[in-house]
Amino acid sequence: MIERLEIPRVEHQDGDEMKDGRRKFDAIVIGSGQGGTPLSLSLAEAGWKVALIERKAVGGTCVNEGCTPTKTMIASARIAHLVRRAGDFGVHAGEFSLDLERVVQRKREVVESFREGSKKGILDSPNLSLIEGSARFVRERQLEVTLLNGRTEFLEADTIVINTGTRPARPEIKGLDNVVAHDSTSIMELDELPEHLIIVGGGYVGLEFGQMFRRFGSKVTIIQRDKQLLSREDEDIAGMILEIMRDEGIEVLLDTEPLEVDSVGGNKISLTLQSSEKEKTVAGSHLLLAAGRLPNTPDLGLEKTGIEIDGRGFIRVNSKLETTSKGVYAIGDVKGGPAFTHISYDDFRILKQNLLNGGSSTIEERFVPYVVFIDPQLGRIGLSEKEASSQGRDFRVAKLPFDRVARAIETDETRGMMKALVDSKTDQIIGAAILGVEGGEIMSAIQIAMMGRLPYTSLREGIFAHPTLVESLNNLFMTLDS
Repeated sequence: MIERLEIPRVEHQDGDEMKDGRRKFDAIVIGSGQGGTPLSLSLAEAGWKVALIERKAVGGTCVNEGCTPTKTMIASARIAHLVRRAGDFGVHAGEFSLDLERVVQRKREVVESFREGSKKGILDSPNLSLIEGSARFVRERQLEVTLLNGRTEFLEADTIVINTGTRPARPEIKGLDNVVAHDSTSIMELDELPEHLIIVGGGYVGLEFGQMFRRFGSKVTIIQRDKQLLSREDEDIAGMILEIMRDEGIEVLLDTEPLEVDSVGGNKISLTLQSSEKEKTVAGSHLLLAAGRLPNTPDLGLEKTGIEIDGRGFIRVNSKLETTSKGVYAIGDVKGGPAFTHISYDDFRILKQNLLNGGSSTIEERFVPYVVFIDPQLGRIGLSEKEASSQGRDFRVAKLPFDRVARAIETDETRGMMKALVDSKTDQIIGAAILGVEGGEIMSAIQIAMMGRLPYTSLREGIFAHPTLVESLNNLFMTLDS
C-alpha cells in the first residue's frame, strides 16, 4: 500500500483519489517549459483537472538557462562594446571596467522575475496542480513521480503531454572527464572573467557566448568541426559572420577536430586539435562545450510504453504532435526538429486547438523564423539558397549590403547584408537572411509579407517611414530589377 503524502510546495491537488492509491487527472503535462505551462493553464481554465510536473524550475530552458539569461548578459556585452566605440561617435567616455558579479546578478534577477511570475500564475490557477518532482512512466498513461523529498506518488490520465526539453550534449573528447568543462548553463555563473575561453562548437550557442565574452574582455578561441560557421546557413552569410567574429578579435578555427584535453599549470587547460592541415595545441583558462543538445528522455521510462524514439533519443510524433502511444503527445525540443522557444509555443497552440476545440491543426508547412543573437543579428525565415537549390526551385536572389542602408550608415552599424529569395514564377518571397543591425526585426517584416502571401513587389513599392531600417526593403527588392 502506497503511503499518501502531501506534495511539497503544491497549492492545488484537484486529482480524484482512486482506491488503489493513484491520483487520476484529466491531463498530465511533464515539464513547465514554453509549451507545457500555457497548455496546462489553458486546459485547467477549460475545466480539466491538470497536473503539471516539474523536476527543476518553472519556465523550462528558455527562462532559466536559455533565452532569458543569455540575452540579458548579451545586452551587458553590447553596452561594453558601445562604450569602447564611443570615440567613433565623438563621445569620450574615459576608462571603464566590467563588474562581472553585477552582470551575473542582473541576469539572475531577470530570470527570477520571469520564473516567479510564471509560477504564480500556475499556483493561482484553479484545477491545476504543480507537482515538483521527476516523472517516469510505469505503464501506458501512468506515471511514478519521485517528489523532492524522495517520496513517491502515482498519477494517471487519459491525456499526457511530454515537454521535457533538452540538455547540453557532451562531445567525446579524450581526457574531458579530468578537466572542468562548462556548458551553456554553468558558464553564466562564473565569478571571474575567463582569461582565455576555448569554445568547442561554432553554432548559435558558441557564437553568442564567444562574442559576449570577447566583449567582456576575454581572449576567445572557437573550434568548429565544419568548414564554415553555422553549418546550415549559406556560405556567403557564414563567411560574413566569420569576418565579423575575427574583426572583433576572436580566433576561429574551422575544419578542426578536438582530440584530447589536459590540465596544465594549475587551472589551465590544453586542447589538442586536428585540422586538415596539421595537429596543433591551444591552451586556455576555461572550456565551453557548445556542441549541440540531446533530449531529456533517458529517465522517462519510455520503454514501458509504446512511445518510439529516434536514434538520438528524440520522441517521434506525427503532424499533430501525437506519439506512437495513444493519448500521449510530445511538444517542444524533446520531439526533435527546430529547437526554438517560439516553436514550442506554437506546439502549444496546435494542441490547445485540437484538444479543446476538436481542431485538426498540424505542424506541416509552418514558418520557422529564428534569430542568432550575435551582433549584428542574423534573422532567418524560410528557405536558404542552398535549400532552395537542393529542392530544384526556380528562384531569384536579392542582396543588399548594410553599407548601402541609410539608417545603418547614420548609426554606424554597416556590417552585414540583406538577402531574400523570390520564386521566379509567382514573385512570392520564399526565404530571407538578414545579417545586420536589428536583423531579427527586419526579418519579421518579411515574414509578415510571406504570411500574407504578398509578392515581393509589394515591399519594393511599399511606403515605409524614413529613416528606418525596414524602408531598405524597397532597395533590397529593387535589385531584382537591375
